[in-house]
Order: sequence, then C-alpha cells, then structure tokens
Amino acid sequence: MKKVMVGMSGGVDSSVAALILREQGLDVTGVTLKLFSDEELAEAQKEGKTSCALSGIRDAKCVADRLGFEHEVFDLTDCFREYVMKQFADSYLCGRTPNPCIECNKYVKFGEMLRLAQERGYDYIATGHYAVSEYDEKSGRWLLKRSADRSKDQTYMLYSLTQEQLSHTIFPLGSIEKSKVRELAEEAELVNSDKPDSQDICFVPDGRYAEFIRRFTGAEIIEGSFVDINGKKLGTHRGIINYTIGQRKGLGISLGRPAYVVKKDVASNTVTLGEESDLYTRTLIAQDVNLISVEELTEPMRVTAKTRYSQTEQPAVVSCLGNGEYMVEFDEPQRAVTSGQAVVLYDGDIVVGGGRIK
Repeated sequence: MKKVMVGMSGGVDSSVAALILREQGLDVTGVTLKLFSDEELAEAQKEGKTSCALSGIRDAKCVADRLGFEHEVFDLTDCFREYVMKQFADSYLCGRTPNPCIECNKYVKFGEMLRLAQERGYDYIATGHYAVSEYDEKSGRWLLKRSADRSKDQTYMLYSLTQEQLSHTIFPLGSIEKSKVRELAEEAELVNSDKPDSQDICFVPDGRYAEFIRRFTGAEIIEGSFVDINGKKLGTHRGIINYTIGQRKGLGISLGRPAYVVKKDVASNTVTLGEESDLYTRTLIAQDVNLISVEELTEPMRVTAKTRYSQTEQPAVVSCLGNGEYMVEFDEPQRAVTSGQAVVLYDGDIVVGGGRIK
C-alpha cells in the first residue's frame, strides 16, 4: 500500500484531499505545519487577531480523528521565517512586491515537507491545491496542469515545482469543483465543512504590511518624495513600503486629478505618480525562471501569460535572454506589471513555467 503524507492546514480543501486519498485505499497520515512560534501565536491572540494558524492544528486533528488516520505536527517555524517572512519583508524594503504564498510552496510545503516525508519512507505528499500533476510519456516530463474548477485554479502559485517534486506530489482536488468539495465534507460530517476560505496572508492577517515589516525587521521607514514622470516633486510620501504599482487610493496626496503609482525607486527614495496610461507595458523580464513542460527554450515560444493570480492569461511570446533571464512580450500592453510578482506561462492548460518579474 502506497504511503502518502497529506499537508493539512485545517481548512476544508486539504481535509477533503485526505478524505479522497483515504477512500482510494492509500495509507494516509495527516501533517499540519507549525509556521509560527508560540510567542507569535500568543501575541496574535492577545491582540485579538485571527489567523489560520490559531485553529488549523485543532481542526486538522479533528478531521484526522474523524477519518481514522494519524495526525502529526511538524515545526517548520525557522524555515518559514527565513524563506517566507524574511523574504517578504526584504523584498518590500528593496521596492518589490512579493508573493509569499509562492515562496511558501517552493521552500516549505513542497520543499521541506517533501524532504521530511521522504526521510520517513512516504511515497508521496498531497495537498488541497486545485491543480493537476500528470506524467507525459511523449516528453518524459511531469506536467502541471490547470484544475477543472478554473475559478479555483492555483497553478499560478505552483509554477516553481520541480520535476522531482511533481513526481512525488498528488493533487486530489484537481478534477473536482469547489462545490463538490463542500458537499463531500458535509457528507463526511467534517468539522470544517463550512469553514470559509482564507483570503489573507497568514502572517499579516490584518493586511497591515508596513506595520509587519517595521516590527519584523526593525527598519526605520523614511519619508521621501512623490515625483511626476519628469522628476518634479509633488509632495511627501510615508515610506516606499506603503505603496505598490497601480495603487490609486490611500496615497495621502491630492493633485486635483487621479494619480497612480507607476514606479518606486529605493535609491532615491521616490515614488513616481502618473496617469493610468503610464501603467501599461508590453514587455517584462523574468528572473529565477523554472521551466516545467520543457527542459529549455531554444527559440521564442508562443504562450499565454499572466502577471497576477486573478488575471486572465494574455497572448505573448517568451524568449530566453541568457544569464537566467527571459523576456515576455505581450501582444497587447498589460496594466501594472510589478517587480517581485510572478509571471506564469501557459500552453493551453499546461504550465510551461514561470519566474519572478525583474
């Protein structure tokens, strides 16, 4: 019997993933990753904040008990702090806008958790992500494909998965609609069948990114200048970490006309404001690219691509520039392409690969 370690956050998706694998006859063990120290959890509770971490372990254990398999907790606080929280804060301080869920998948869930699973003799790990992992005989490669429920598809967050990781990962929800997941949870009388989906970054549940960065790094956030696209000073900003490309509301400045953040420059500590038309670009450069469906790009390739999780893919051409960089040229200009975010490339339902926008 194949052994599978299921990452269980305490939410309904990972719980139903475990339920499906159990019903398929696999030897299931549920694992919840402890990502925050006891001190951080106590502080969050004291401040009255909600976090998926506070109830996740309890709910996951209840589900495991209900379904009749073992449940363990792995302490990955150091890994999460180094590769997710620190990277998030450092990126903002460098003027980028990171996506911590991508880093968590890369280093924690499919990195450290898979390593621990293999050390303990498990054949696979599994998660509640909406995606499909499939071996392609023709190319001899593992493919990452979009889920049946397009509204929940999470392949954008999973583009960093390697061939090794994909070969040892099961996505039980890849062919299931979200409504069916809720239905299965209710039928099994799982404690979290009606638990709402998490929308926030788990370590910044109140959405106050700047406050988290100040507290986490101890960095002094220095005021600077708002400037127009010609460099003329327009006013004073509260610190670069408080702004992101495309932002219009909450700028703290009135110009008598709509203004958008179109650029951030850490070296000069300036935030450039412009018109909405200034937000559009047809090309971007991607770094730290991971290719999945192909081993390498030897010539330009037609793809569809998106630069945000919620965006619809747009027609483009991707070309290798060398030195680990790739250029993505869209057929039509794209709005608010942001340094630090991910660009993910598709060939139909298949993820070609993705990388971090320079």
